[in-house]
Amino acid sequence: MVTYVSWILPLRSLVRLNRKKTIIVLIATLLGGLFSTGFVLLKTMLHRGIESPEQLEQLGINVYACIPLSELQHKSDRETMLSGKRSSNRSSTLLAVGNLSDLAIEAVRSLRTRLHFALLEAKNNVLMISGPSPSIGKTLVSINLAAVIAQAGRRILVVDADMRKGHAHSLLNCELGLGLSDVLSGQASPQQAIKQTSIENLSFISRGKIPSNPSELLMHNRLTEFLEWAGKEYDIVLVDTPPILAVTDAVIVARNVGTTLLVARYGVNSLKEIEVSIRHFEQNGIEIQGIILNAVENKSGNVYYAYEYK
Repeated sequence: MVTYVSWILPLRSLVRLNRKKTIIVLIATLLGGLFSTGFVLLKTMLHRGIESPEQLEQLGINVYACIPLSELQHKSDRETMLSGKRSSNRSSTLLAVGNLSDLAIEAVRSLRTRLHFALLEAKNNVLMISGPSPSIGKTLVSINLAAVIAQAGRRILVVDADMRKGHAHSLLNCELGLGLSDVLSGQASPQQAIKQTSIENLSFISRGKIPSNPSELLMHNRLTEFLEWAGKEYDIVLVDTPPILAVTDAVIVARNVGTTLLVARYGVNSLKEIEVSIRHFEQNGIEIQGIILNAVENKSGNVYYAYEYK
């Protein structure tokens, strides 16, 4: 009897131990599955931006160019993220000067070629570049595009029409001085406000002093008169405007231009933002010729290159 009890008690303990192990394994598996699902859902929620030009084309949106994220810009973005402060050295990211072999500039040159033919069919030689939201590299794209156009021997005037937060003057290493707000308010002539940059063939007019009524200034007849005058004086006039989802300024300017493009940032701007932006323009009778997808990251092989050369 003693022998039997001595044998059966350890067996029961072993069974209970195995049951506990099974329960622990099941709980661990369940928690692991929940964690993985939650991680995927969280990643999806946090990363809803465009990840390929095909996403835009499936909606019938014309993609004019895909500009890859340059190493210089990637480094600048990383330093900004680590410091928690916005970089003040904006001029260092002007790739068209001193970084001529950068892949991003190669893409901008392709954009220049495509724009050449688009401008031939437009009602005038004024090009406007806008975007859905701030901090997507819109002004950087505008300035680099202007630089490669100037390098091709065409006289171009860049107009910073963001009279609230425009910073194109810092990218071009120009003083703020007299600018668009001064011209539109009648306090300066275009000749007084226009500055010559260090880039041959590239002239520039800054935003000027920040006015209390930017939208009202843009609605003045002086804007139309100024752009008509500039269109006769220069081969191309490029107007950089504020984000369309932030203020209505871009819509007002677009009524005076022949070609309108939107810049969207890879992984940042969603399809919904772009659709709403285009709708804002269309409701005011303005056609968007295409999208420039900026800062494209090559995360899946040669997707970008295959798209550019297809």
